[in-house]
Amino acid sequence: MIVVTTENVPGFRVREVKGQCFGLVVRSRGLAGNISAALRSLIGGEIKEYTSLLEEARRHAVDRLVENASAMGANAIVMMRFDSSEIGQTMSEIVAYGTAVDLVPAE
Repeated sequence: MIVVTTENVPGFRVREVKGQCFGLVVRSRGLAGNISAALRSLIGGEIKEYTSLLEEARRHAVDRLVENASAMGANAIVMMRFDSSEIGQTMSEIVAYGTAVDLVPAE
């Protein structure tokens, strides 16, 4: 499936807009991750535990986005974006969203 952050895909045209779609993931950092990150934050620099958690969560959110768009009969997603927020002090919510469309080659 084609997933782009742009409105258009070169060489294709939108035949049908299927509608909005999203993929949502909520992840907990866990006690060990929080302790390790807290200690690392005292020193400064990148907190690799959180970076890895958020990278994995974004990939998972995109996978769910693609699944939802496929279920809608789409073959592409345009205008894909991410949003994130904190739930309490231990959980992160990541959502990938966009517009599910049916693309065909441009004539």
